[in-house]
Amino acid sequence: MRILLLEDDQALADGLKQSLKNHNYACDQFDTIKAGMSAFEQESYDLVLLDLGLSDGDGLNFLQHVRKKSATPVMILTARDQIEDKIKGLDLGADDYMPKPFDVNELLARMRALLRRSVGESSNNITVQGLNINLQARTLSFENRDISLSRREFNLLEALATHQDKVMTRSQLEHSLYSWDDEIESNALEVHIHNLRKKLPVAIIKTVRGVGYMIKKSEEQ
Repeated sequence: MRILLLEDDQALADGLKQSLKNHNYACDQFDTIKAGMSAFEQESYDLVLLDLGLSDGDGLNFLQHVRKKSATPVMILTARDQIEDKIKGLDLGADDYMPKPFDVNELLARMRALLRRSVGESSNNITVQGLNINLQARTLSFENRDISLSRREFNLLEALATHQDKVMTRSQLEHSLYSWDDEIESNALEVHIHNLRKKLPVAIIKTVRGVGYMIKKSEEQ
C-alpha cells in the first residue's frame, strides 16, 4: 500500500514515515500543497494523510482538489481540534479526522479501516481459493499451514488480493510496493511475482498478457 503524507513538521513527518515503513507501507512525504498536488497527479496512492497547516496554504484546498478527481481515502491530521474544524473537513470530503497529538497505533488502526472500506472489505481477513490472508497480522496460511513471505511478497499479494477480479497493471503494482525514494530494477516486479508464485500452493496469480496480473475470486471464473 502506498501512502501520500503532506506534513511540514519535518520531525513529525520523519517519525511517521519510519512508523509507516515499519508497518510495510510505502510513503511519499511532501511539505507543500503544490508538491502534494503534483505527486497526486503523477502517482497512484491508496490513502492520503493530510496536515491542514501547510507552509503554502490550507490543506483543505488540497482536499477539495482531490475530491474533484478521486475517491482516494483522506485522513486529516491536524492541531485544529475545534468541532467546527472537524465538521468542515469531513463535509469537504475527508474520510477521517485525527487531532494532534495522536497515538500512532490508533492512526494505523484507522488507516487499516479506511483501506478496507476503500476496497469493499469488512475485515482484515481475506480468503481466496483456500488461502487465508490476514492483513493486520500480515500472515498467510493454507490448510492450517503457515506460509512465510518476504515484506515485498506480502505487499504484492495484498495489492492483488484486495482487488480480486481486477487486472493490476505493472505500474499500479510497482506504485503499491515502492516509494519515490526506492530504486526499482527493471525486472524487480517479475522477480517478486515469480518468487510469490513458487510459495503459493495454489496457482491464483494470473498473467494478463500485455496488461498485468490479477487474482480471481474462484477457479471457475
